[in-house]
Amino acid sequence: QVQLVESGGGLVQAGDSLRLSCAASGRTFSSYAMGWFRQAPGKEREFVAAISWSGGNTYYADSVKGRFTISRDNAKSTVYLQMNSLKPEDTANYICALRPTPQATGVYSGEYEYDYWGQGTQVTVSS
Repeated sequence: QVQLVESGGGLVQAGDSLRLSCAASGRTFSSYAMGWFRQAPGKEREFVAAISWSGGNTYYADSVKGRFTISRDNAKSTVYLQMNSLKPEDTANYICALRPTPQATGVYSGEYEYDYWGQGTQVTVSS
């Protein structure tokens, strides 16, 4: 089984920055894509960002493009989400997901495309 543990969330003011981390452990795969999703109270879970195994391909939701940056360190089995210029509407539980894939360059934005999920880390942005 795979365990994904997110960290780095917190309470910040609008305009501040946060860096989230997601560490993978347990069963290992030769390659896997990673993604970040978020879910606000009363709303459906939505895609935020994704990164390929190689790290060379990334994809972002329009709502975070230019403000958020996804990256990864495969040696540490960890993916990061740097969030700048945070807005109150970014308030949500941020969840990372993992998709085993032999394709080093693939990025995936659909929830159904991921096999493993973390519990999330809460980000609250005050105005």
